Amino acid sequence: MLCLNLTPGEYMTIGDSVVVQLDRITGDRCKLMVEAPREISILRGEVLERGGGERPSCVFDAPRWHKQEIPWNRSKAQALAAMRKLLSQMDGRDSNVQTLRRQLDHMFPLDPKVSSG
Repeated sequence: MLCLNLTPGEYMTIGDSVVVQLDRITGDRCKLMVEAPREISILRGEVLERGGGERPSCVFDAPRWHKQEIPWNRSKAQALAAMRKLLSQMDGRDSNVQTLRRQLDHMFPLDPKVSSG
């Protein structure tokens, strides 16, 4: 089985007539968009199996990875803002401060829709 890693917005083609695009990832779910001719049947695995179809031998039974999503609330948002403020007050030339800032930005990317303040 071919395994592809896609980021939101990326797509793949299957033959000349099928396009699959990754729309978004939320927690442990992703939203795929599929463009295919009407004559090509597209079924979720559970629907196929419920209708008596066999599970393909290449499909594994359980998720190999599970990403635990952090429940988000106002106090965590305030704590994140406080950490960013403390980091901005520290010496930006210090490599440890730069590393911490990069790691924090990787774990919690800045939302361009939210104004800093």
